[in-house]
Amino acid sequence: MNPTLAALTGFVVWSLSLLVLMEIIRAKLVVTGAFAATAFNPQNSNLSPFMQRLARAHANCIEGLPIFGGLMLIALVSDRSTITNSLAYVFLAARILQSIIHLSSQSSLAVTLRFTAFTVQMVIAVYWAIKLITA
Repeated sequence: MNPTLAALTGFVVWSLSLLVLMEIIRAKLVVTGAFAATAFNPQNSNLSPFMQRLARAHANCIEGLPIFGGLMLIALVSDRSTITNSLAYVFLAARILQSIIHLSSQSSLAVTLRFTAFTVQMVIAVYWAIKLITA
C-alpha cells in the first residue's frame, strides 16, 4: 500500500476509533443506568470533561477529513501520490498526536502542543495543495 493510501486509511480508521470509543463509553453509561439513552447531546456537554474532549477530538477529525483526506484522494485518483507520499505518515502522526493531546489535557502546554500538531497538518496540506495545483 502506498504511503498516501495508508495515511488516508489510517486517518479514517483513527476517526472511527474515536467514535467507537465514544459509543462504548456511552453504551456503558446507558447499560449501567448512569445515563438515559435519550439524554446525550452531540457535544457531550452534559458528560465528563473527558467525554467532551473525546467528542471534540472526533469532530476535529471529521472536520479535517474533507480537506486533508480530499487532498490525499485527489493525489491518489490523479496518479500524483508522489506529491503526498513523502509527508503522508508525518501528517497522520500529527493528526493522531493532536487527538491524543486533546484527550489527555486542557493545560496551556497541552493546548499549545495540540495547536502545533494541527499547524503541522495545515502546513503539509497547503504544501500538497500548491503542488497538486501547480504540478
